[in-house]
Amino acid sequence: MNKHIEVVKKWLNDPDSVSRKELKDNDDAAHAAARDADTAAEFAEAADAAWAAAWAVADVADAADYCVKRYEELSNG
Repeated sequence: MNKHIEVVKKWLNDPDSVSRKELKDNDDAAHAAARDADTAAEFAEAADAAWAAAWAVADVADAADYCVKRYEELSNG
C-alpha cells in the first residue's frame, strides 16, 4: 500500500491522529515521489497520494476520501 495514502486514511479515520505538520510533510513527500516516479503507474499512484494529502491539509475530508477511493480503484488495492 502507498504510505502517503495510509497517512490520509489514518487522518480520515481520526483527524486528531495526524498533525498538520505530518500532513504537510506527507504532501511534500508525495509531490517529491511524483516528480521522481519512473513509470506511469508509479506517477499515477504518487500523484493521487499528493492530491489526497493536499486536500487533507486543506481540511476537505470529502475530497480526501474521494482521492483515496480513486487511488484504490486505479491500483486495484
